[in-house]
Amino acid sequence: MKPSFVISSPFDTYSGYGARSRDVIKAIVETKKYDVKLLSQRWGNTPFGFCKDNPEWGFLLELVTPMPLTVQPEIWAQITVPNEFQPVGKYNIGITAGIETTLVPGEWIEGCNKMDLLLVSSEHSKQSFIKAEFEKRNSNQELLGKIKLDTPVEVLFEGANLDVYKKLETPMTNDELFKSIDSIQESFAYLFVGHWMEGNLGEDRKNVGLLVKAFLETYKGKKKRPALILKTSHVGASHMDRDSILSKIKAIKETVKSNDLPNIYLIHGDFTDVEMNEIYNHKKIKAMVSLTKGEGFGRPLLEFSLSKKPIIVSGWSGHMDFLKPEYNIIIGGSLTKVHESVKNQFLLQDAEWFSPDHASIGNAFQSVFKDYKKYKDLGKRQGYHSKENFSWDNMKNLLSSLLENNIPEFPKEVSIQLPKLKK
Repeated sequence: MKPSFVISSPFDTYSGYGARSRDVIKAIVETKKYDVKLLSQRWGNTPFGFCKDNPEWGFLLELVTPMPLTVQPEIWAQITVPNEFQPVGKYNIGITAGIETTLVPGEWIEGCNKMDLLLVSSEHSKQSFIKAEFEKRNSNQELLGKIKLDTPVEVLFEGANLDVYKKLETPMTNDELFKSIDSIQESFAYLFVGHWMEGNLGEDRKNVGLLVKAFLETYKGKKKRPALILKTSHVGASHMDRDSILSKIKAIKETVKSNDLPNIYLIHGDFTDVEMNEIYNHKKIKAMVSLTKGEGFGRPLLEFSLSKKPIIVSGWSGHMDFLKPEYNIIIGGSLTKVHESVKNQFLLQDAEWFSPDHASIGNAFQSVFKDYKKYKDLGKRQGYHSKENFSWDNMKNLLSSLLENNIPEFPKEVSIQLPKLKK
Protein backbone atom coordinates (compact mmCIF):
# COMPACT_ATOMS: atom_id res chain seq x y z
CA MET A 1 0.00 0.00 0.00
CA LYS A 2 1.36 3.43 -0.97
CA PRO A 3 2.04 5.94 1.83
CA SER A 4 -0.49 8.78 1.98
CA PHE A 5 0.92 12.14 0.84
CA VAL A 6 -1.21 15.25 1.46
CA ILE A 7 -0.03 18.52 -0.12
CA SER A 8 -1.41 21.92 0.88
CA SER A 9 -0.67 24.60 -1.71
CA PRO A 10 -2.11 27.37 -3.93
CA PHE A 11 -2.00 25.06 -6.97
CA ASP A 12 -5.28 26.42 -8.41
CA THR A 13 -4.27 30.09 -8.34
CA TYR A 14 -2.86 32.42 -10.98
CA SER A 15 0.41 33.06 -9.20
CA GLY A 16 4.09 32.19 -9.24
CA TYR A 17 3.57 29.93 -6.24
CA GLY A 18 0.65 28.36 -8.10
CA ALA A 19 2.94 27.43 -11.00
CA ARG A 20 5.57 26.09 -8.61
CA SER A 21 2.93 24.04 -6.78
CA ARG A 22 1.57 22.47 -9.97
CA ASP A 23 5.04 21.46 -11.11
CA VAL A 24 5.95 19.90 -7.77
CA ILE A 25 2.63 18.06 -7.40
CA LYS A 26 2.79 16.64 -10.93
CA ALA A 27 6.34 15.43 -10.30
CA ILE A 28 5.29 13.67 -7.09
CA VAL A 29 2.25 12.09 -8.75
CA GLU A 30 4.38 10.77 -11.62
CA THR A 31 6.72 8.93 -9.26
CA LYS A 32 3.72 6.60 -8.62
CA LYS A 33 5.11 5.92 -5.15
CA TYR A 34 2.55 7.85 -3.11
CA ASP A 35 -1.20 8.16 -2.62
CA VAL A 36 -1.38 11.93 -3.30
CA LYS A 37 -4.22 14.13 -2.04
CA LEU A 38 -4.44 17.93 -2.30
CA LEU A 39 -5.68 20.83 -0.21
CA SER A 40 -6.29 24.02 -2.19
CA GLN A 41 -5.07 27.21 -0.52
CA ARG A 42 -5.28 30.88 -1.50
CA TRP A 43 -2.31 33.02 -2.50
CA GLY A 44 -2.80 36.66 -1.55
CA ASN A 45 -5.35 38.33 -3.81
CA THR A 46 -4.58 36.23 -6.88
CA PRO A 47 -7.68 34.58 -8.44
CA PHE A 48 -8.57 30.88 -8.29
CA GLY A 49 -9.66 28.76 -11.26
CA PHE A 50 -6.38 28.05 -13.07
CA CYS A 51 -6.98 24.31 -13.39
CA LYS A 52 -10.47 24.72 -14.80
CA ASP A 53 -9.23 27.32 -17.29
CA ASN A 54 -6.31 25.09 -18.31
CA PRO A 55 -7.72 21.57 -18.89
CA GLU A 56 -4.29 19.92 -18.99
CA TRP A 57 -4.13 20.59 -15.23
CA GLY A 58 -7.69 19.46 -14.53
CA PHE A 59 -6.45 16.15 -13.09
CA LEU A 60 -5.27 18.02 -10.00
CA LEU A 61 -8.87 18.90 -9.07
CA GLU A 62 -9.65 15.18 -8.92
CA LEU A 63 -7.05 14.81 -6.14
CA VAL A 64 -8.59 17.41 -3.81
CA THR A 65 -9.54 15.99 -0.40
CA PRO A 66 -12.08 17.55 1.97
CA MET A 67 -11.15 19.38 5.16
CA PRO A 68 -10.68 18.68 7.96
CA LEU A 69 -8.48 15.63 7.53
CA THR A 70 -9.87 12.64 9.39
CA VAL A 71 -6.67 10.56 9.34
CA GLN A 72 -3.11 11.74 9.89
CA PRO A 73 -1.20 11.41 6.59
CA GLU A 74 2.12 9.66 6.57
CA ILE A 75 3.63 12.54 4.55
CA TRP A 76 2.50 16.16 4.71
CA ALA A 77 3.87 18.99 2.53
CA GLN A 78 3.10 22.71 2.40
CA ILE A 79 4.13 24.93 -0.52
CA THR A 80 3.95 28.44 0.90
CA VAL A 81 5.82 30.99 3.02
CA PRO A 82 7.44 29.33 6.06
CA ASN A 83 5.53 31.19 8.80
CA GLU A 84 2.48 29.15 7.66
CA PHE A 85 4.20 25.77 8.05
CA GLN A 86 2.45 23.34 10.41
CA PRO A 87 3.48 19.71 11.13
CA VAL A 88 0.37 17.71 10.27
CA GLY A 89 1.82 14.40 9.07
CA LYS A 90 4.12 11.76 10.45
CA TYR A 91 6.79 13.28 8.18
CA ASN A 92 6.54 16.96 7.23
CA ILE A 93 8.05 18.87 4.28
CA GLY A 94 8.11 22.64 3.81
CA ILE A 95 8.58 23.92 0.25
CA THR A 96 9.23 27.62 -0.36
CA ALA A 97 10.94 29.93 -2.84
CA GLY A 98 12.65 31.54 0.12
CA ILE A 99 13.66 35.15 0.51
CA GLU A 100 14.81 37.81 -1.97
CA THR A 101 16.96 39.64 0.58
CA THR A 102 19.85 38.72 2.88
CA LEU A 103 17.71 38.30 5.98
CA VAL A 104 15.11 35.61 6.73
CA PRO A 105 12.41 36.61 9.29
CA GLY A 106 12.62 34.87 12.66
CA GLU A 107 9.08 33.47 12.37
CA TRP A 108 10.14 31.82 9.10
CA ILE A 109 12.94 29.99 10.90
CA GLU A 110 10.52 28.92 13.63
CA GLY A 111 8.13 27.66 10.96
CA CYS A 112 10.87 25.70 9.20
CA ASN A 113 11.95 24.10 12.47
CA LYS A 114 8.47 22.55 12.78
CA MET A 115 9.17 20.53 9.63
CA ASP A 116 11.41 17.52 8.96
CA LEU A 117 12.74 18.77 5.60
CA LEU A 118 12.93 22.18 3.92
CA LEU A 119 13.12 22.53 0.12
CA VAL A 120 14.03 25.95 -1.33
CA SER A 121 14.36 27.15 -4.92
CA SER A 122 17.95 28.41 -5.03
CA GLU A 123 21.35 28.37 -3.38
CA HIS A 124 20.79 32.04 -2.48
CA SER A 125 17.68 31.07 -0.48
CA LYS A 126 19.43 28.12 1.13
CA GLN A 127 22.32 30.22 2.38
CA SER A 128 19.96 32.91 3.67
CA PHE A 129 18.17 30.31 5.82
CA ILE A 130 21.39 28.69 7.04
CA LYS A 131 22.98 32.00 8.06
CA ALA A 132 19.90 33.36 9.84
CA GLU A 133 20.16 33.67 13.64
CA PHE A 134 17.91 35.62 15.99
CA GLU A 135 17.54 36.28 19.70
CA LYS A 136 14.14 35.38 21.12
CA ARG A 137 12.93 37.50 24.04
CA ASN A 138 9.79 37.59 26.16
CA SER A 139 7.58 40.63 26.79
CA ASN A 140 10.08 41.85 29.42
CA GLN A 141 12.90 41.65 26.85
CA GLU A 142 14.51 38.80 28.74
CA LEU A 143 16.56 36.52 26.50
CA LEU A 144 14.87 33.16 26.03
CA GLY A 145 17.39 31.77 23.59
CA LYS A 146 18.57 31.95 20.00
CA ILE A 147 16.66 30.91 16.91
CA LYS A 148 18.50 29.26 14.03
CA LEU A 149 17.63 26.67 11.41
CA ASP A 150 17.72 23.11 12.72
CA THR A 151 15.85 21.49 9.83
CA PRO A 152 17.83 19.97 6.92
CA VAL A 153 17.54 22.18 3.81
CA GLU A 154 18.00 21.22 0.16
CA VAL A 155 17.77 23.16 -3.13
CA LEU A 156 15.01 22.09 -5.52
CA PHE A 157 15.23 24.35 -8.56
CA GLU A 158 12.16 25.36 -10.59
CA GLY A 159 12.47 23.43 -13.85
CA ALA A 160 11.14 24.72 -17.18
CA ASN A 161 8.68 22.78 -19.34
CA LEU A 162 10.69 22.11 -22.51
CA ASP A 163 7.56 21.12 -24.41
CA VAL A 164 6.37 24.73 -24.06
CA TYR A 165 9.42 26.93 -23.56
CA LYS A 166 11.69 26.61 -26.58
CA LYS A 167 12.85 28.40 -29.70
CA LEU A 168 10.07 28.78 -32.28
CA GLU A 169 10.09 29.51 -35.99
CA THR A 170 6.30 29.52 -36.46
CA PRO A 171 3.95 32.54 -36.09
CA MET A 172 2.05 33.18 -32.85
CA THR A 173 -1.29 31.42 -32.33
CA ASN A 174 -2.74 34.51 -30.62
CA ASP A 175 -3.25 36.59 -33.75
CA GLU A 176 -4.34 39.73 -31.90
CA LEU A 177 -1.27 39.68 -29.66
CA PHE A 178 1.02 38.96 -32.63
CA LYS A 179 -0.38 41.92 -34.57
CA SER A 180 -0.05 44.26 -31.59
CA ILE A 181 3.66 43.46 -31.15
CA ASP A 182 4.25 43.38 -34.90
CA SER A 183 2.70 46.83 -35.29
CA ILE A 184 5.25 48.70 -33.16
CA GLN A 185 7.48 50.88 -35.30
CA GLU A 186 10.78 49.62 -33.86
CA SER A 187 12.40 46.42 -35.11
CA PHE A 188 14.36 45.96 -31.85
CA ALA A 189 12.67 45.76 -28.46
CA TYR A 190 13.80 44.91 -24.95
CA LEU A 191 11.30 42.91 -22.86
CA PHE A 192 10.66 42.95 -19.12
CA VAL A 193 8.34 40.41 -17.44
CA GLY A 194 7.25 40.70 -13.81
CA HIS A 195 5.01 42.44 -11.30
CA TRP A 196 5.44 46.15 -10.56
CA MET A 197 5.38 46.05 -6.78
CA GLU A 198 5.25 48.68 -4.05
CA GLY A 199 8.15 51.04 -3.51
CA ASN A 200 9.66 54.35 -4.47
CA LEU A 201 11.51 54.78 -7.76
CA GLY A 202 14.42 52.35 -7.71
CA GLU A 203 13.12 50.55 -4.64
CA ASP A 204 10.34 48.21 -5.89
CA ARG A 205 11.60 44.63 -5.81
CA LYS A 206 11.58 44.02 -9.56
CA ASN A 207 13.01 47.53 -10.04
CA VAL A 208 10.59 48.36 -12.85
CA GLY A 209 10.62 52.07 -12.07
CA LEU A 210 14.40 52.31 -12.40
CA LEU A 211 14.29 50.21 -15.58
CA VAL A 212 11.86 52.66 -17.19
CA LYS A 213 13.91 55.66 -16.02
CA ALA A 214 17.23 54.20 -17.20
CA PHE A 215 15.83 53.25 -20.60
CA LEU A 216 14.42 56.75 -21.17
CA GLU A 217 17.66 58.41 -20.08
CA THR A 218 19.80 56.13 -22.25
CA TYR A 219 17.88 56.72 -25.49
CA LYS A 220 16.40 60.20 -25.14
CA GLY A 221 17.12 62.32 -28.22
CA LYS A 222 18.85 59.49 -30.10
CA LYS A 223 17.93 58.81 -33.73
CA LYS A 224 18.55 55.07 -33.63
CA ARG A 225 16.94 53.52 -30.62
CA PRO A 226 15.06 50.41 -29.51
CA ALA A 227 11.72 50.07 -27.74
CA LEU A 228 11.00 48.76 -24.26
CA ILE A 229 8.05 46.38 -23.78
CA LEU A 230 6.77 45.85 -20.25
CA LYS A 231 4.72 42.71 -19.55
CA THR A 232 3.64 43.83 -16.10
CA SER A 233 0.81 44.50 -13.68
CA HIS A 234 0.28 45.15 -9.98
CA VAL A 235 -1.96 42.29 -8.87
CA GLY A 236 -4.43 41.52 -11.65
CA ALA A 237 -5.64 42.07 -15.21
CA SER A 238 -8.26 44.77 -14.59
CA HIS A 239 -8.59 48.04 -16.53
CA MET A 240 -7.93 49.89 -13.28
CA ASP A 241 -4.66 48.02 -12.83
CA ARG A 242 -3.63 48.77 -16.42
CA ASP A 243 -4.40 52.48 -16.04
CA SER A 244 -2.36 52.59 -12.82
CA ILE A 245 0.66 51.13 -14.65
CA LEU A 246 0.29 53.64 -17.50
CA SER A 247 0.10 56.49 -14.98
CA LYS A 248 3.36 55.35 -13.37
CA ILE A 249 5.12 55.27 -16.74
CA LYS A 250 3.82 58.74 -17.55
CA ALA A 251 5.01 60.11 -14.21
CA ILE A 252 8.53 58.77 -14.79
CA LYS A 253 8.60 60.25 -18.29
CA GLU A 254 7.89 63.66 -16.80
CA THR A 255 11.10 63.44 -14.74
CA VAL A 256 13.25 63.09 -17.89
CA LYS A 257 14.38 66.38 -19.41
CA SER A 258 13.65 65.76 -23.08
CA ASN A 259 10.84 66.15 -25.57
CA ASP A 260 12.18 63.25 -27.65
CA LEU A 261 11.81 60.04 -25.68
CA PRO A 262 11.97 56.40 -26.83
CA ASN A 263 8.77 54.38 -26.92
CA ILE A 264 7.61 52.16 -24.07
CA TYR A 265 4.81 49.66 -24.70
CA LEU A 266 2.68 47.79 -22.17
CA ILE A 267 1.42 44.21 -22.45
CA HIS A 268 -1.19 43.73 -19.73
CA GLY A 269 -3.33 40.71 -18.88
CA ASP A 270 -3.16 36.98 -18.24
CA PHE A 271 -1.53 34.74 -20.83
CA THR A 272 -0.97 31.01 -21.12
CA ASP A 273 2.51 29.51 -21.01
CA VAL A 274 2.26 28.88 -24.76
CA GLU A 275 1.41 32.52 -25.40
CA MET A 276 4.26 33.70 -23.16
CA ASN A 277 6.71 31.57 -25.11
CA GLU A 278 5.37 33.01 -28.35
CA ILE A 279 5.94 36.53 -26.97
CA TYR A 280 9.52 35.55 -26.12
CA ASN A 281 10.05 34.28 -29.66
CA HIS A 282 8.56 37.26 -31.52
CA LYS A 283 11.11 38.57 -34.02
CA LYS A 284 10.98 42.12 -32.65
CA ILE A 285 11.79 41.06 -29.10
CA LYS A 286 15.56 40.77 -29.07
CA ALA A 287 16.49 40.49 -25.39
CA MET A 288 15.09 40.34 -21.86
CA VAL A 289 16.12 42.85 -19.21
CA SER A 290 15.66 42.67 -15.44
CA LEU A 291 17.18 45.01 -12.88
CA THR A 292 15.69 42.95 -10.06
CA LYS A 293 16.78 43.68 -6.51
CA GLY A 294 16.36 40.05 -5.47
CA GLU A 295 14.88 36.72 -6.59
CA GLY A 296 14.14 33.48 -4.82
CA PHE A 297 14.60 31.87 -8.23
CA GLY A 298 13.54 34.06 -11.20
CA ARG A 299 11.41 31.72 -13.29
CA PRO A 300 10.66 34.08 -16.26
CA LEU A 301 14.41 34.51 -16.79
CA LEU A 302 14.89 30.75 -17.10
CA GLU A 303 11.92 30.34 -19.43
CA PHE A 304 12.99 33.25 -21.63
CA SER A 305 16.54 31.87 -21.88
CA LEU A 306 15.15 28.87 -23.79
CA SER A 307 14.29 31.23 -26.68
CA LYS A 308 18.10 31.52 -27.00
CA LYS A 309 18.10 35.32 -26.85
CA PRO A 310 20.35 37.56 -24.71
CA ILE A 311 19.51 38.57 -21.14
CA ILE A 312 20.59 41.72 -19.29
CA VAL A 313 20.23 41.08 -15.56
CA SER A 314 21.32 42.07 -12.05
CA GLY A 315 24.21 39.91 -10.89
CA TRP A 316 22.83 38.74 -7.55
CA SER A 317 20.39 36.26 -5.96
CA GLY A 318 18.45 33.18 -7.08
CA HIS A 319 18.68 33.43 -10.87
CA MET A 320 22.47 33.25 -10.74
CA ASP A 321 22.08 29.50 -10.12
CA PHE A 322 21.13 29.02 -13.77
CA LEU A 323 22.34 32.15 -15.61
CA LYS A 324 26.03 31.73 -16.36
CA PRO A 325 27.89 35.06 -16.16
CA GLU A 326 29.93 34.28 -19.28
CA TYR A 327 26.75 33.86 -21.36
CA ASN A 328 24.77 36.87 -20.13
CA ILE A 329 25.10 40.62 -19.63
CA ILE A 330 25.50 40.90 -15.87
CA ILE A 331 24.87 44.28 -14.23
CA GLY A 332 27.18 45.03 -11.32
CA GLY A 333 26.18 46.88 -8.19
CA SER A 334 26.12 46.61 -4.42
CA LEU A 335 23.93 45.44 -1.57
CA THR A 336 21.89 48.19 0.08
CA LYS A 337 19.32 48.32 2.86
CA VAL A 338 15.69 47.61 1.99
CA HIS A 339 13.97 51.00 1.64
CA GLU A 340 11.30 52.26 4.02
CA SER A 341 8.77 52.34 1.17
CA VAL A 342 8.79 48.54 0.82
CA LYS A 343 9.40 47.25 4.34
CA ASN A 344 6.85 44.77 5.62
CA GLN A 345 6.68 41.68 7.83
CA PHE A 346 8.96 39.77 5.43
CA LEU A 347 11.24 42.55 4.12
CA LEU A 348 12.98 43.45 7.36
CA GLN A 349 14.61 46.69 8.47
CA ASP A 350 18.17 45.34 8.53
CA ALA A 351 17.83 43.26 5.36
CA GLU A 352 19.81 44.06 2.22
CA TRP A 353 19.28 43.42 -1.45
CA PHE A 354 20.78 44.46 -4.77
CA SER A 355 21.08 47.97 -6.17
CA PRO A 356 22.44 47.93 -9.74
CA ASP A 357 25.09 50.39 -10.86
CA HIS A 358 23.30 53.05 -12.91
CA ALA A 359 26.12 53.63 -15.40
CA SER A 360 26.35 49.89 -16.09
CA ILE A 361 22.66 49.76 -17.05
CA GLY A 362 23.03 52.30 -19.87
CA ASN A 363 26.23 50.66 -21.10
CA ALA A 364 24.52 47.26 -21.22
CA PHE A 365 21.56 48.65 -23.18
CA GLN A 366 23.86 50.24 -25.73
CA SER A 367 26.25 47.31 -26.01
CA VAL A 368 23.53 44.76 -26.80
CA PHE A 369 21.78 47.16 -29.21
CA LYS A 370 24.96 47.95 -31.16
CA ASP A 371 26.57 44.49 -31.17
CA TYR A 372 23.56 42.20 -31.14
CA LYS A 373 25.12 39.34 -33.11
CA LYS A 374 27.76 38.84 -30.42
CA TYR A 375 25.21 38.65 -27.62
CA LYS A 376 22.81 36.55 -29.68
CA ASP A 377 25.52 33.88 -29.90
CA LEU A 378 25.93 33.99 -26.12
CA GLY A 379 22.15 33.68 -25.72
CA LYS A 380 22.27 30.44 -27.70
CA ARG A 381 24.85 29.03 -25.30
CA GLN A 382 22.77 30.00 -22.27
CA GLY A 383 19.71 28.43 -23.89
CA TYR A 384 21.58 25.15 -24.32
CA HIS A 385 22.79 25.28 -20.70
CA SER A 386 19.25 25.89 -19.44
CA LYS A 387 17.81 23.08 -21.55
CA GLU A 388 20.39 20.54 -20.43
CA ASN A 389 20.38 21.36 -16.71
CA PHE A 390 17.16 23.11 -15.65
CA SER A 391 14.25 21.28 -17.26
CA TRP A 392 11.13 20.10 -15.45
CA ASP A 393 12.25 16.50 -16.01
CA ASN A 394 15.55 17.24 -14.27
CA MET A 395 13.63 18.85 -11.40
CA LYS A 396 11.34 15.82 -11.20
CA ASN A 397 14.30 13.43 -10.97
CA LEU A 398 15.95 15.54 -8.27
CA LEU A 399 12.73 15.73 -6.25
CA SER A 400 12.21 11.97 -6.50
CA SER A 401 15.74 11.42 -5.21
CA LEU A 402 15.30 13.91 -2.34
CA LEU A 403 12.07 12.25 -1.23
CA GLU A 404 13.53 8.76 -1.48
CA ASN A 405 16.63 9.74 0.51
CA ASN A 406 14.80 11.60 3.29
CA ILE A 407 11.35 10.10 3.86
CA PRO A 408 11.55 7.19 6.32
CA GLU A 409 9.87 3.81 6.00
CA PHE A 410 6.49 3.73 7.72
CA PRO A 411 5.13 0.73 9.64
CA LYS A 412 2.92 -1.36 7.38
CA GLU A 413 -0.23 -3.14 8.36
CA VAL A 414 0.15 -6.89 7.88
CA SER A 415 -2.40 -9.64 8.21
CA ILE A 416 -1.90 -12.21 10.96
CA GLN A 417 -1.67 -15.80 9.80
CA LEU A 418 -2.89 -17.97 12.67
CA PRO A 419 -1.66 -21.59 12.70
CA LYS A 420 -4.19 -24.31 12.07
CA LEU A 421 -4.84 -26.40 15.14
CA LYS A 422 -4.94 -30.18 14.91
CA LYS A 423 -8.12 -31.79 16.17
